[in-house]
Amino acid sequence: MIRTERLKASGDPVRGIPTPFLQSFNTIRPITISPHPADPSSQTSTGIHPTAPSDTSLLNHFLRTTDLSNSLTRSESLSAPLHRPSLRNTSDPQREKDATRQHKLEHDTAAEAMQRLTSLTNASSADRTRANIQRCIETFGRHNTDSYLRPKPVSTSPRGSDLLNAEAAQGSDLITNTPRVGPDTGSSEVQIAILTAKINTLADFLETRGRKDKVNARNLRLLVHRRQKLLRYLRKKERGGERWKHLIETLGLTEATWMGEISM
Repeated sequence: MIRTERLKASGDPVRGIPTPFLQSFNTIRPITISPHPADPSSQTSTGIHPTAPSDTSLLNHFLRTTDLSNSLTRSESLSAPLHRPSLRNTSDPQREKDATRQHKLEHDTAAEAMQRLTSLTNASSADRTRANIQRCIETFGRHNTDSYLRPKPVSTSPRGSDLLNAEAAQGSDLITNTPRVGPDTGSSEVQIAILTAKINTLADFLETRGRKDKVNARNLRLLVHRRQKLLRYLRKKERGGERWKHLIETLGLTEATWMGEISM
């Protein structure tokens, strides 16, 4: 009885706890990470703000809404009917109004078609997963989180001081951080978030259409155990720090996702 209650309290080792960020994987609605997680007056319990799609939201075919908007504006100006001022005396004003109105209707139709073609709500599962991976990189990549997440405080224990002194003795060039060339795609936080996106997609498939798919069931177990290893490593390195708290609260990860033996 106690073991059952303990397992129930630790959460689901596959899905964890539902959060706005996890729900956005299916709805493809972007959310904004609060730059000041400690401000209780401007955040939810998970420190993120669900918002409507903004001008930086992702679209299909590696596009953003700003790219689509700029392209539609340019195409509208290029396809607009010409009205020459030199022929103003011989031109027909009514014909010009009809041509402008017809151009407006054609442009609105083309814009709606482009929005449907590039919308992730009409995309395949592979395209959604690709967009969610890109969102995980932008949300948890250290090229962005370094600006508002503080690193874990240095240990003040004698052993921690000895380790720091040993590293300093090896040379200052080893301690100097190398500047990033591009987005952070290899840190543990990003890899855990990407695995979580893939795990949720695969779990949804197995619960609906792939109940007899043994190959993908095995793939799900492999992904869950790979995420568990990364979580144990990150917990060892960042336990008690803002990075660890930001990760588990945003992704809804519980103790069941990194502690004990996961059996599925």
